Amino acid sequence: MECLFFFYSFVFFVFLGRSFSSSSVHHLCSPTEAYALLQFKQSFQISNNFSCWDYDYPRTKSWNESRDCCSWDGVTCDLLNGHVIGLDLSCSQLFGTFHPNSSLFQLHHLHTLNLAYNDFNHSSIPHNIGQLTNLRHLNLSWSHFSGKIPTEISYLSNLVSLHLSYSYGLQLDERTFEAMLHNFTNLELLALPLGDISSPIPTNLSSSSLRYVDLQSTNLQGVLTENFFLLPNLETLKLGGNDLLKGVLPKIHPSNTLLELDISFTSISGELPDSIGTLSSLNILNLQGCQFSGSIPDSIGNLTQITELILSNNHFTGHIPDSIGNLTQITELILSNNHFTGHIPSTISKLKHLTNLYLSDNSFSGEIPDVFSNLKELLVLDLSHNSLNGTIHSWVFSLPSLLGLSLHHNQFSRVVDEIKTNPTLVTLYLSHNQLNGPFPRSLVNLTSLAFLGFSSNNITGDVAINITFPRLSALFLSSCELKDFPHFLRNLKTLQVLDISNNKIHGRIPNWFSSMRWDSLEHLNVSHNFLTGHLGEFHYHNLKYLDLKFNFLQGPLPSFICNLSSLNILDISRNNFSNSIPNCLGSMGKLTVLNLRRNNFSGSLPLLCTQSTSLTTIVLNSNQLEGSVPVSLLNCVGLKVLDLGNNAINDAFPAWLGTLEDLQVLILKSNKFHGPISARKKFCFPRLRIFDLSHNAFNGSLPAEVFRNFKAMIKNGTNKGDITYMKTPVFIRHEIVRQIEIEIISNEVYEDSVMLVIKGNDMDLERISTIDTAIDLSSNHFEGDIPKSLKDLSSLRLLNLSHNNLKGDIPMELGQLNTLEALDLSWNRLTGKIPQELTTMNFLAILNLSQNHLVGHIPQGSQFSTFENDSYGGNLDLCGPPLSKQCGTSDSSLESEKEEDELYFFSGFTWESVVIGYSFGLVVGTVMWSLMFNYRKPKWFVEFFDGIMPHKRRRPEKRRLRRRT
Repeated sequence: MECLFFFYSFVFFVFLGRSFSSSSVHHLCSPTEAYALLQFKQSFQISNNFSCWDYDYPRTKSWNESRDCCSWDGVTCDLLNGHVIGLDLSCSQLFGTFHPNSSLFQLHHLHTLNLAYNDFNHSSIPHNIGQLTNLRHLNLSWSHFSGKIPTEISYLSNLVSLHLSYSYGLQLDERTFEAMLHNFTNLELLALPLGDISSPIPTNLSSSSLRYVDLQSTNLQGVLTENFFLLPNLETLKLGGNDLLKGVLPKIHPSNTLLELDISFTSISGELPDSIGTLSSLNILNLQGCQFSGSIPDSIGNLTQITELILSNNHFTGHIPDSIGNLTQITELILSNNHFTGHIPSTISKLKHLTNLYLSDNSFSGEIPDVFSNLKELLVLDLSHNSLNGTIHSWVFSLPSLLGLSLHHNQFSRVVDEIKTNPTLVTLYLSHNQLNGPFPRSLVNLTSLAFLGFSSNNITGDVAINITFPRLSALFLSSCELKDFPHFLRNLKTLQVLDISNNKIHGRIPNWFSSMRWDSLEHLNVSHNFLTGHLGEFHYHNLKYLDLKFNFLQGPLPSFICNLSSLNILDISRNNFSNSIPNCLGSMGKLTVLNLRRNNFSGSLPLLCTQSTSLTTIVLNSNQLEGSVPVSLLNCVGLKVLDLGNNAINDAFPAWLGTLEDLQVLILKSNKFHGPISARKKFCFPRLRIFDLSHNAFNGSLPAEVFRNFKAMIKNGTNKGDITYMKTPVFIRHEIVRQIEIEIISNEVYEDSVMLVIKGNDMDLERISTIDTAIDLSSNHFEGDIPKSLKDLSSLRLLNLSHNNLKGDIPMELGQLNTLEALDLSWNRLTGKIPQELTTMNFLAILNLSQNHLVGHIPQGSQFSTFENDSYGGNLDLCGPPLSKQCGTSDSSLESEKEEDELYFFSGFTWESVVIGYSFGLVVGTVMWSLMFNYRKPKWFVEFFDGIMPHKRRRPEKRRLRRRT
């Protein structure tokens, strides 16, 4: 006690001395350390671009020489000697580059350093960090550091906690990682999520003090062992997001310390062991997105302290065990996307504190049991994508706290006629069921409803009912067999999203609908109906998404469109609009997608991007547009898709488009383009993947220098197992966004598409895959040799040079195109032998070399053994299988003519556009352009698009054909 008395007395006199010495400006803080801190302050700017919500403020702003640095915001000093031992500048709005020799490293006595939630502009963590050997706590999270974590960080052997969370781009090599784990013997907290470790998961953990380990999304590899589960003080283990982490969940030793276990989105597989039930203190178990199979063990019921159980996106089978009812503290239960069968267990009714229940995407059957009516705190109930049937009972709608209800993709036949009032139900999603009859009038009792989905049902009754949803913001009535615009829309004043697409609505858009004053409406989809007449003037001035495609609307495009200043996406394709395209579209500041395909627009191309640079997709295919390509397109700096095909544009090749660095799809086919193709040195299409100039009048030699600049075709790192599609997100503001809304709204994207001709029919291909690469220069007047530079386009999948005047040999270098799936060189003047090197193209599924002057033996092996006679027809001096002409023999001219007439390709293939999908050898390919046939459809093409790829094909029909002159 006396020691404590003297200590506190000493502290008192220290403070007293500071007070009396203020007049003489005597500071406790050392001048050297104060100066170091001021230097550190001056090396950064203050910026509020990076927010910590309500907690950020510029702490260093109050620092100045007139005050003791120990009193500065964020600074802590040792009261005995004045050394700075703590520096907390988290959320201090610091911005700038962190200098390698920062004065901060002169504070050798620091115990705590917290620089979280600032912006150090992708600086590297300095090597001098290793000088702060007294550090116990280091937090650099959310600070925009990048580059390699220096080895010197492992010198901080006194660390108790290390936070390097969410500094995107940080890399930790295996050697430094091992040194850290070996040296940090006192470490209790290790948080490195979203850094790149790319190392095997540690097997020897020397620190028995570890309580909290977060290594999420760090590219950890190897096999998960039981070592982590043997740490005696472990409370939190997060290893999720490491898809290279494999193995089975090891037998878990009993633990009364582990509170959270997260191994979600890894490749851990096998069955969930019974020993999972020995984690008696567990609060959170997250196994989402793994490869678990088998049934859930009954021992799961032993986790009586658990509040969140997430087992979604696995391969679990069987029934949900009745022991689930023992989890009486649980608030969130997510079992969606598995293979559970049987009835929903009645023991769920015991989970009184449950707020979120997701059982979607399983195979539950039977009627909805009366097990949810006791769950008075339930906010979200998702039973969608199951095999539930029967009637939806009224108690479902009367749960007192329910905010979201999703029952879509089941087999319900009827909603109850009387629905009890639920003052809090916000989301009701009943789409994709078998509901029929009139729109349920009793839904009007759900006065808080903000989100209503009834799509893909059979609403055959009268929709001219007078009901009101005072708060409804999103209404989905797509594919409901509607024949008229629902009259109750007149009563909805708060709509933000309206989708009545894919119905049977005929006639003109009613005046009352056009004149509605929906100031909050952002998303309107009336596509795939039978609307006729002229488009009236809408008064939805905040509209962002307008989709009217696949109707019969006609007349000029009304000028009111240009007054929609918030419009992002405009799709009026597949109608009968005519006259010229308004130039005012070029000044719409937020327009990103413009799709006017398949109308009757005429006149010159509009001057787009005159006052805006936001357009990413321009599709004007299949109109009657003339003139030249407007140079104003150079202002579309973010343009990705430009499709001007099937018009009457008369111009030279617009090589200046090559300066658009983001352009990925360029389609100029079937116009009146002419002259040679030249290249500019600047950029020259660095991201182009689909290049279609077919059916024009281009001439000269093939542009070898252009091909050399197609960087996206030279190297394409897209993972074949994870195909994505070119799309534009549709941003929809919604007041209440919960899991069900997120699922539906996240599907609201605009996917770029192109037009093609398949089997003589015009078709719209709705999605362009990001792995697709194609070049179609067919049906022009190109001459000279095939450039050897094509060999560098290593990711090219489709190459069509047919119907030109090319001569010389087929370059053996084409055999290096290892991803090529279709090659058409037909109807040229090629000579020499077919290179043996072409047999190395393992993905080649379509080959057409017909109607040339090729000679010699047809190469054998690999894919070449699958090609039939018609791949070589019209080359009279070719021999060997599959032709009947044997090499070394002289057949009569009659036999040669017979073989030619019977077996060659009739007109080659010339792609109209791109068929996008996956490649042969992985998934039977649908990636190629459509055909325009001079005589009749080739048999291989019909089979190809019918999905027929037999091992042994039938011989083609014998019929006399005229030779090409």
